[in-house]
Amino acid sequence: MDAKQFREAAFRYAQKAGCQGAELVESRSKDFSVGVLKGEVDTYTVCRTLSLSLRVQLDGKNGYATTEAAENPEALVDAALDNARAVGSEDIHPMAGPAQYPAVTAPADALMGMGEVEKIDLCKALEAATLAQDPRVKRVSTCRVVTAEGEVHLHNTLGLEAHREERISCILVNGILEDGAEVHDGGAFRARGESLDLTGCAREAVEEAAMQFGGKPVAPGRYPILLRNDAAYSLLSAFSGMFSADAAQKGLSLLAGREGSTIASPLLTIWDDPLYSLNPMAFDDEGVPARRKKVVEEGRLLTLLHNLKTARKAGVSSTGNGGRGSGGIGVSPSNFYIQPGEGSLDSLMEKLGTGLLITELSGLHAGVNALSGEFSLLCKGQLVEGGKIARPVAYITLGGSFLELLQGVQYIGGDLRFSLPSGSCFGSPSLCLAPLAVSGQG
Repeated sequence: MDAKQFREAAFRYAQKAGCQGAELVESRSKDFSVGVLKGEVDTYTVCRTLSLSLRVQLDGKNGYATTEAAENPEALVDAALDNARAVGSEDIHPMAGPAQYPAVTAPADALMGMGEVEKIDLCKALEAATLAQDPRVKRVSTCRVVTAEGEVHLHNTLGLEAHREERISCILVNGILEDGAEVHDGGAFRARGESLDLTGCAREAVEEAAMQFGGKPVAPGRYPILLRNDAAYSLLSAFSGMFSADAAQKGLSLLAGREGSTIASPLLTIWDDPLYSLNPMAFDDEGVPARRKKVVEEGRLLTLLHNLKTARKAGVSSTGNGGRGSGGIGVSPSNFYIQPGEGSLDSLMEKLGTGLLITELSGLHAGVNALSGEFSLLCKGQLVEGGKIARPVAYITLGGSFLELLQGVQYIGGDLRFSLPSGSCFGSPSLCLAPLAVSGQG
């Protein structure tokens, strides 16, 4: 049977079984990935998937089940019913009704029209471009070209009908440089409309590695910090769960009950914008229409991120941040970013004067405590003296509190940069921060 017949049969059976509601998400995807090593194809994957995910509402409880075959809808409903009956307490999670969705325009994507042979040749060219950048490049550890395209259809028994297409392409490379006894690596990526920028991607990866030669620690102490844009969005991503209303309602966020209060520097504004042109989405995973909103405005927390369930509990409207995962429906950011200010990285170094430019943070999973807001992260960067780079810095640890960091934002650059657009996407410009604790040996 086709997807429509499967859906209609599942809904009829669910309602006959006593369900108050049923919802089906049909996801189709085609993923391509190729990796090159020493001029030859090292990895090659083409994957087509179909997923049918059902949610049923039964006596105040939600049950979930998933299949990869559009056959036997009754068995899928029975599995979801068993799941609902196994829930120990009521789990009121509303379903969205029919809605009008904003029009979105898919961003330009340089690789989607390419055939597989062309993508393989592109990957080989990226590796060659990286090896040609610097005689110290001895090998390339990672060189990949990735494309993914899919579509999502969302229907429920309330009459909701929503459809979206999802496409993403990117190139990634990591080069390894050797100079005497020192070995360093550096990576870079380009996505969507910039995915043909092989030279720029290769140059960035090699420069990232080259700037590390001669790196050594600084004496322990508190240093003014300039957090480069990519390091800043990595940290924002690691602590994004703090802005989830689901986490707050479970007592797992420091921001619980703090809407309307000041949590950051008055210079800081944070957006969650599913309509941002880099990665636009017309609706969230519950079918709630997308809307652009400020989460933090000039340091004041305006809202947490809500799905339908958390919004109902809080007596507010969903912010359109319903996200589906293996555990059911949760809360996910869309395009979550710090509003840029003005000025380049060089101009921020002049404002910094003397301090540390942090270009890379490591251990973002082990070194971050999202519940307490504390972090302790290995990092690399540059010592800045008199507004100019003095020497590389390595083998240091940056520690502090995420809220302390937000409150200590002193200048915001204009160099907004985003992570790879895949589901939630995070962005930040470079940030000048009040002194933070740094440990290392001089």
